[in-house]
Amino acid sequence: LAAAAQVGPVRRLLSGRLKPGDGPSAQKRARSWFTVRFVGEGGGQRVYTEVSGGDPGYDETAKMLAEGALCLALDDLPPSSGQVTTAVAMGDALIERLDAAGIRFRVAATR
Repeated sequence: LAAAAQVGPVRRLLSGRLKPGDGPSAQKRARSWFTVRFVGEGGGQRVYTEVSGGDPGYDETAKMLAEGALCLALDDLPPSSGQVTTAVAMGDALIERLDAAGIRFRVAATR
């Protein structure tokens, strides 16, 4: 969608949809939440995890971006090289920051 928005006709079509300030109200965001479940397999085990938090569209996205930036700027991170994922680059330091900001990570089960 972001790439398509760079094309003039598509940008004009999308720009007429939402005006600044037309997003959800603070009350609606306060009632919003998310839970994402993951399954990982390796070493003969299966691990089920969950990540949950409040409004994913505004509130939690802002927390993730801000805490990621603070983590990169302030935390003592493990050495890495090349192009790495967020988890490899920031690992437990980011999870601790996000948990303190109200985004929860938990291992639901292992088998």
